[in-house]
Amino acid sequence: MSPFVVILVLLVVIAGACIGLYNKIIKLGNRVDNAWQTIDTQLQRRNDLIPNLVETVKGYAIHESETLQAVTNARAAAVSASSPEAKMAAANELSGVLSRLMVTLENYPDLKANVNFQQLQSDLTDTENRISYARQSFNDCVMMFNNAIQTFPGNVIASIAGFEPRGGFQAAETARVTPNVQF
Repeated sequence: MSPFVVILVLLVVIAGACIGLYNKIIKLGNRVDNAWQTIDTQLQRRNDLIPNLVETVKGYAIHESETLQAVTNARAAAVSASSPEAKMAAANELSGVLSRLMVTLENYPDLKANVNFQQLQSDLTDTENRISYARQSFNDCVMMFNNAIQTFPGNVIASIAGFEPRGGFQAAETARVTPNVQF
């Protein structure tokens, strides 16, 4: 076998490996994008449920207008957020406000017994669970993508192709504070 053929075969193998690695990075990036779209869909579902929840609560919890306004404002911020980072921050804020609303509503037994409210609360809880699962899936996809572009030989291909690490979904600072429970 001539040296020219050996070099040619070696170059074809190296090129094939580089193409395969590049395609793997592209696929992982697409998985990250898809995982974010799943979160975005669940956030939109939650945003769609909130006006119905607020309207149902208004009839019972007349004295809670400040809390209801905070929910409405947080929803508006979540809907108007455009970048993934802004949507993450707005979603964290909305989660906090909704938690405060649910605690406040414990003072309204008639409302808790209302069928519409129970269904909305169930739908919202289901959506929150879906969001939590989607966030975990998103973070797993981000980790796999970042590992692929930060380890050798993927980091070589990533630097040539201009791939940048992606950021995962992080909990709000308020979620890291241990609540003070008193009896």
